[in-house]
Amino acid sequence: MAVGSYIERRGELETYFDRTAADNWAKLTSDAPVSGIRATVRAGRDEMRNTLLSWLPADMNGMRLLDAGCGTGALSIEAARRGADVVAIDLSPTLVAVARERLPPDIDPSKIDFTSGDMLDPKLGEFDFVVAMDSLIHYLPQDICRIMAGLASRTRRSLVVTFAPKTPALALMHFVGGFFPRGDRAPAIEPVGEQKLRRLLTSDPALQRWQVGRTHRVSSGFYTSQALEIIPR
Repeated sequence: MAVGSYIERRGELETYFDRTAADNWAKLTSDAPVSGIRATVRAGRDEMRNTLLSWLPADMNGMRLLDAGCGTGALSIEAARRGADVVAIDLSPTLVAVARERLPPDIDPSKIDFTSGDMLDPKLGEFDFVVAMDSLIHYLPQDICRIMAGLASRTRRSLVVTFAPKTPALALMHFVGGFFPRGDRAPAIEPVGEQKLRRLLTSDPALQRWQVGRTHRVSSGFYTSQALEIIPR
């Protein structure tokens, strides 16, 4: 991994989601009314989360799951309902605090360990499943690959991530976003072509025991994201 670029971008994301955008993100992931544009993003994220959950077992008793970039905890809660022991980690302490507050009464608090920090911290231990929903979309393709290799080294059954597929619409948004003053814009999404990402994954020595499984793209207004699963050979 290009450690410098990863650490720099990680710091930008922590600042943005923990300070600049924390209130808006908490609202987007709630039932509160939002604008038409944000409603399309909310609908797209709901569809993507349901897709990722459909790729996990219905019965997860005795299994351990890492929700890497848990945000306000919606996926973690559903995994815990299936019986999983969940480690829900996010760079933003503010969003993790919101996730704790939103824990419904039917979930045993001991089933979800909400924490803020780096998803690659080896102290988190090993997992049966790792899910990283929209938490890698701001990293360069080479860094996405190395992040996945780091997560896969502690994963037994499957690793599922989402990435921003390189489409004309996303490329245009990326280009236009560069004209905004740095202080007024979110950290850039880094679109990557599916075939390029597949080549990076298959050529990485640390991922030679893994193969690409299912993939699924969700497009909903201003939300476009693609899920990609890797599983042991």
